[in-house]
Amino acid sequence: MPAAVPIPYRRLAGIYFAYFAFVGAFAPYFGLYLQSIGQAAWQIGLLLSLMQLMRIAAPYFWASLADRHGWRARLLQGTLATGLAAYAGVFATTEFAGLFLALAGFAFFSSATMPLVEAITLAGLRGRIERYGGIRLWGSVGFIVAVLGAGWVLDRVAIANLLWMLAVALAATLALACSLRDRATPAPPAHEPVWRQALRPEVVALLVANVLMNVAHGPLYAFYSIYLAEAGYSRSAIGALWSLGVVAEIGVFLAAPVWMKRFAAHDVLAGCFALAVVRFALIGWGVASVPLLVVAQVLHAATFGACHMASLALVNRWFTGPRQVRGQALYLSISFGLGGFIGAAASGAAWDAVGPGWTFTGASAAAAGGLLVLARQAKLLRCASGRTVDAAAPR
Repeated sequence: MPAAVPIPYRRLAGIYFAYFAFVGAFAPYFGLYLQSIGQAAWQIGLLLSLMQLMRIAAPYFWASLADRHGWRARLLQGTLATGLAAYAGVFATTEFAGLFLALAGFAFFSSATMPLVEAITLAGLRGRIERYGGIRLWGSVGFIVAVLGAGWVLDRVAIANLLWMLAVALAATLALACSLRDRATPAPPAHEPVWRQALRPEVVALLVANVLMNVAHGPLYAFYSIYLAEAGYSRSAIGALWSLGVVAEIGVFLAAPVWMKRFAAHDVLAGCFALAVVRFALIGWGVASVPLLVVAQVLHAATFGACHMASLALVNRWFTGPRQVRGQALYLSISFGLGGFIGAAASGAAWDAVGPGWTFTGASAAAAGGLLVLARQAKLLRCASGRTVDAAAPR
């Protein structure tokens, strides 16, 4: 296997930390902020779904620019700066229309962040996907620091202060991104099409399954904090439960060099989807039981951490060279963008109509659908993946 190209490890770890600190303050608490200013459940679901909606097409647009021109660091810096400017609109209004425009603009530009950061990181690792966890775990640490810190602070100050916390995290991400530089290349890389590869049956199966996994996470990301608050949990307790899931996720990242060598990607994914069926049912009907909620949050290690790493390994094998950023963008756009949008919007519509328990039951059913997709293409996926680490190596 080729030696890994040196990468700015600390700066990339810092970017993951700062960006996921933003996510750690936004995901659990922004819905509570929207509720505090009088937004209805369907409005909250729609506003939060904008983050996923813009991730459907926008990342591929940014990735095409990056792959065609060799821009990664410069594009990351430009989109973060413009996204921060768009986010500033949330300070100016509490009306649904104004918030819609501000969040839509922010989501469009920030949708470039993860495909570009992931591509910069993976290009440096040169297929050594098991080393990815050592960098990515700093994103999880940032999430934990933010979710616990913001929960503690918001138990003591007005929730409107959340807007400033989010702005600081975004500004820190931009500052760190400005320290990165694109490597000089003698000529722009060839712009190879990705759609022929994307339409292969094993790729389609992986993407469809991941869409369903992210549909299943929709109620969690949009309404979990609201659900817990209505059940009597404090914001500090809500933050602790969110952070527990991410602590479990860190464990998966740290152990990646072991489990990614021992298990095939398809088998990892099948186990993750089976556990997702259990997890969302536990959340839906076990909100009064702290032990059940603890178990459900620990399962985040599988439903996000291991699932994402196994999927990323396969995508990194299937889309290489000048198709790499677009391959990552396609995976993130379809899985997290389309799946997250459907999950958030559907949970917003279902929350008042059928209640939280049945909304999370629907999430469990979506995960079961993803498991069925994987089972139907099991033979093909096993042939395409092999061992997860080997599947990540460039061909």
